[in-house]
Amino acid sequence: MSEPALRERPTVRVVLLDPDGRVLLMKGRFPGGPREGAWFTVGGGAEPGEAIHETALREVREETGFADVDLGPAVWLRGGPLTLPSGERVMMRETYVVARCAGGEPSREGWDEIERSQMLDLRWWTLDQLVACRERIYPGRLAELLADLLAGRLPGEPLDLGWD
Repeated sequence: MSEPALRERPTVRVVLLDPDGRVLLMKGRFPGGPREGAWFTVGGGAEPGEAIHETALREVREETGFADVDLGPAVWLRGGPLTLPSGERVMMRETYVVARCAGGEPSREGWDEIERSQMLDLRWWTLDQLVACRERIYPGRLAELLADLLAGRLPGEPLDLGWD
């Protein structure tokens, strides 16, 4: 007997850049994930009926406090099975959108209880810092992919990054 299909969870991740070309990453720890946690871009699950760019703006506002954000195109896709903090196993369908903001100190005021309990850090990263980092970062090729974005090389269609 085969296992039931996992519920799809459309998610928008935001490659949020400041004027200096730094990217904002969060560090979190999730059930079944590495004990030390991992770094990833801001973002989260889409609400029913919510468009990609609506999700991106809402998630940036909630997770960083930044409301003045310039959204660009979707550049990457990523998907695979993941266990949510609730314990539910879902099929993640991530769309990565490039965005720019004025930068500054992000706020954690909009974080919900789960984010406050499982997010460990939130900070800006330079490309050099990403290249030198030995901690886990998602997506796994972020430094390479970010170098292309910073150089103005945007894919014509979103690149499928698989699931790492």
